[in-house]
Amino acid sequence: MAMIRTRLSIMMFLQFFIWGGWFVTLGTFLANNLSASGGQIGMAFSTQSWGAIIAPFIIGLIADRYFNAERILAVLHLAGAALMYGLYMASDFSTFYPLVLMYMIVYMPTLALVNSVSFRQMSDPGQEFAKIRVWGTIGWIIAGLGISYLFAWDSSQGIADGMLRNTFLMCAIASLALGLYSFSLPATPPKADGPMGLKEVLGLDALALLKDRNYAIFFIASILICIPLAFYYQNANPFLAEIGVANPTGKMTLGQVSEVLFMLLLPVFIHRFGIKKTLLIGMLAWALRYALFAFGNADEMVFMLLIGIALHGVCYDFFFVTGQIYTDARAGEKFKSSAQGMITLATYGVGMLIGFWVAGHITDHFSTNGAHDWQGIWMFPAAFAIAVLALFFLTFKNDKAAAPTPNQSVKV
Repeated sequence: MAMIRTRLSIMMFLQFFIWGGWFVTLGTFLANNLSASGGQIGMAFSTQSWGAIIAPFIIGLIADRYFNAERILAVLHLAGAALMYGLYMASDFSTFYPLVLMYMIVYMPTLALVNSVSFRQMSDPGQEFAKIRVWGTIGWIIAGLGISYLFAWDSSQGIADGMLRNTFLMCAIASLALGLYSFSLPATPPKADGPMGLKEVLGLDALALLKDRNYAIFFIASILICIPLAFYYQNANPFLAEIGVANPTGKMTLGQVSEVLFMLLLPVFIHRFGIKKTLLIGMLAWALRYALFAFGNADEMVFMLLIGIALHGVCYDFFFVTGQIYTDARAGEKFKSSAQGMITLATYGVGMLIGFWVAGHITDHFSTNGAHDWQGIWMFPAAFAIAVLALFFLTFKNDKAAAPTPNQSVKV
């Protein structure tokens, strides 16, 4: 079992090394090297959402029914390596965009596939999965530290010299390695049988949960809070680089370190304070982080930026992971899997698609001749998060849905 755990950990490490190795610096690269507008950068980031929307078709209609998960994982990463090399070679946005769209369509399904391969090898996923999944977060952190501190691709000189382009080549090599490595992973044959329609694949049979007023309010809040989330993904790295923060990508790995730490605290917090207060703290953290970004700077107020980055664990874990736990508790046995599919489609699909569109237009609104009014940009998602928080506070009633006890593990 130890050998299998090691092999799965390597898989997770490479899976998230690839994503963290180019996605964090994407906005900075597009703005500085391809002269992309805020709207175009938003389009590029929204490919993640299109990938999330299309992924259930690949997993539900193909992977779960006809082919081994590890073989599909291998093929998708090999295709991803070729597309990533195409991104490395792209010289303008019109060439770059269709390639990044195709890449995210093949990458997003692999997030579910690595989980599937892992779960099928475990006798107690609740206890074992976190120890393997955490290597994915470590992979993301190592990618960021390498970009900043080993290669200095995101330094002022590195950006000016176009060195961020090398992130795509690095990830193409890592994707090729994972594609070949995946063929050696434990066999994970399909298990689904019998008829399965589009409704089941997309998790739409779980829409019955929306008849519950409390869950419907949570569902709407989840989509709305994705708008502030999109601002972080799209603008945080370009913002830090533009105002002169040294090693911005490396410093942003504080967010992943924070995510791991707060993940460990989350079950205790939910058990003690309940679902509503935990969700409210998550939303409040989004508003606080953007206020810190709005009023911090690269000099004497740089500590405000670092605190804002470190709040990522609270922002993400206390709202999105808590939301997954709440959804699981509300769904019951009949809709557990489809409910998770529905909330993922709503947030990473629809919510983030809207969020990147809004973030792109707000960024363009506060941009003049390539320079940005970052305070104006960051105050928008801060105010928006406060509005969502107020709506949720006034309409969501305390919920007695089951929550994990302090001794239960939460998937990282």
